[in-house]
Amino acid sequence: MSTMRLDAEAPIPAGVALALATAAWGAGVVAASATGALGAMVEETMPAYAALVATGIAVPTALYFGSGAVRRAVDAIGLRRLTLFHLWRIPAGLLFLWYAATGGLPLAFALIAGIGDVLAGLAAATLLGREATPGLLRRIHLFGAADFVSAVGTGLTFTMLGDPLMVTLTTLPMALIPLFGVGLSGASHIIALNALRSV
Repeated sequence: MSTMRLDAEAPIPAGVALALATAAWGAGVVAASATGALGAMVEETMPAYAALVATGIAVPTALYFGSGAVRRAVDAIGLRRLTLFHLWRIPAGLLFLWYAATGGLPLAFALIAGIGDVLAGLAAATLLGREATPGLLRRIHLFGAADFVSAVGTGLTFTMLGDPLMVTLTTLPMALIPLFGVGLSGASHIIALNALRSV
């Protein structure tokens, strides 16, 4: 059973390793995009990109539930901080909307992802200056998870259909959203909602 607190505890040594691993993950995505490796992979087989997105969600989730050290490090962050992390979805959503307006991504996907991310980020922002009650946290994560399923599902559909505009997701800064932010966000929703079951 999760022992995650609403607020953060004192940092623990495993948290440093977790932070370094997360930073390395992000750096790897930047390098793969900047060198053209992601673009080459998509030219070879678009579904491989979808597999990377799914892996980015599955691995941190599995590590949390399968490793005591990882679980303690994440639990020490606290539900409040884990929820405020979703503020990143506001600029991500605005970027999607910019691509919707300029034709850089399939319109339906960019609108669904953009509007949903902005709203999910604003929902997380309601925590600023307020008490992080279990009820409020649960509503934020349920809404964010619903948006997440909608946006990722739409994106995976266009990816699997081989829409050529989806190649934009292999370039910076967009590559960081599905291959880094999506994994962390998806895992954090699962982890938070699991923790809130016992609160």
